[in-house]
Amino acid sequence: MATHFERQLEELHVQIITMGSLCEKVISLSNRAIRGDDCVREIFDTDREIDTKEREIENHCMRILLHQQPVAKDLREVSAALKMISDMERIGDQAADIADLSKFIEVNHVEVPELIGSMAEMTVRMVTESIDAFVKKDLKLCRKVIDDDDQVDDAFNQVKEELAKLMYQNLDAKAGLDLLMTAKYMERIGDHAVNIAEWVEYALTGVHRNNEHQMGGSQA
Repeated sequence: MATHFERQLEELHVQIITMGSLCEKVISLSNRAIRGDDCVREIFDTDREIDTKEREIENHCMRILLHQQPVAKDLREVSAALKMISDMERIGDQAADIADLSKFIEVNHVEVPELIGSMAEMTVRMVTESIDAFVKKDLKLCRKVIDDDDQVDDAFNQVKEELAKLMYQNLDAKAGLDLLMTAKYMERIGDHAVNIAEWVEYALTGVHRNNEHQMGGSQA
């Protein structure tokens, strides 16, 4: 039979998965919004759900820390979760920023580069896999997410080059900048997915890549 602490960790995993699903949803919605779908309100509503879920998980983690007083690997897991949800909340904010831009993109009837859609798909996958890595304690998967960010960065650089050529030809400068910022927000979402994966890596190994947040060393 699971102990009270184990049940608390299981509940934490469920809440993290739920918040991750909301992040996946809001990224996909933002990609639809820039293509003219009427889903801006749904994006803002989902962003608020993400904010609410962040507060719920924060409270849950604090109860675990205060009442269970975990140590070593268990402490790292709860501490990493607190860091992860901060990045997940930022993903919601970035998607909301894209939703704001989508209004201007729609007005100007600008064709959205396919690569931006590819970036959205890649970042959704990265978020999904980083959360899976946390729940499954899969070090190999979280490192895959970190490596996959190179693809998002490459796509962003290609979008920049494509937009520069279009603006040199006949694309309105304001429209071009709106699209560039949309791609930049997608690139930042990828960065947040990497941050999540790095905190999963820390929870499993006790070492953070930036060497700034080590707690309990590499104890089991």
